[in-house]
Amino acid sequence: MEKVKAKKKYGQNFLKDDTVLSRIIQSMPKNNNHIVEIGPGLGDLTKNLVKCKDVTAYEVDTDLFAILKTKFAIPIDNGSLTLVHTDVLEAWDRQGSLHNSTYDLIANLPYYIATNIILRAFEDETCEHIIVMVQKEVAEKFSANEGDKEFSALGVISKLCSKESRILFDVPPESFEPAPKVMSSILYIKKDMTKRMDKNFNNFLKACFQQPRKKLSKNISSLVSKETILSLFKELEISDNIRPHELSSSLYSQIYTKAILNGREQNITE
Repeated sequence: MEKVKAKKKYGQNFLKDDTVLSRIIQSMPKNNNHIVEIGPGLGDLTKNLVKCKDVTAYEVDTDLFAILKTKFAIPIDNGSLTLVHTDVLEAWDRQGSLHNSTYDLIANLPYYIATNIILRAFEDETCEHIIVMVQKEVAEKFSANEGDKEFSALGVISKLCSKESRILFDVPPESFEPAPKVMSSILYIKKDMTKRMDKNFNNFLKACFQQPRKKLSKNISSLVSKETILSLFKELEISDNIRPHELSSSLYSQIYTKAILNGREQNITE
């Protein structure tokens, strides 16, 4: 491993475990999709990815970008690797998508922006599969089912916008250099390409789960009138005592559609 000091501001933890790298490659869908990698770091995963398919890798760190340009000069020259020096969130803002054809996102994500990246991948119309290393707690939220204590707004979005969402395996801290203080997991998501994430619906869910221990009706009272809540809960056969994690994704969608989109109780903004 190159003598490169991980930078805290970029949330860098370099994956060094060859067994984990192999398992990530083995988990890749058997398709003709392009691969997008975010935060290639020292290129340990990248060197395995480019053996399989063409890759576009986004790296924000100037020092690592220079190392990667040298290390991968041949695949860059022959076109199998496109290395982009930019903040990936800014790239999404500029381009709308990280690639102009259907792609799979496969990456060891920085913990501090992992959730935001996955949500942006849900919005990206050309992203089909998401296979990412994240903090285990984040992976549990995206893969949770209604009724699970981990079920949150992220779980609702995942259930509504994907065909499959699950944790493939856990990765211990000693697999990284430096070792993080938390357990990591490989999260696998197969998106439903017919569905699109609605940002306003995402904001509605944030209100629903703002205080998870309180009743759902209390949480959404700032968005929807008490009369509308009572009417909707009766119509949808929802108990007034239900907590946010106990309601199904489909019912969240119905409440949003009936109360917000159709009823226009209140505009939901950031």
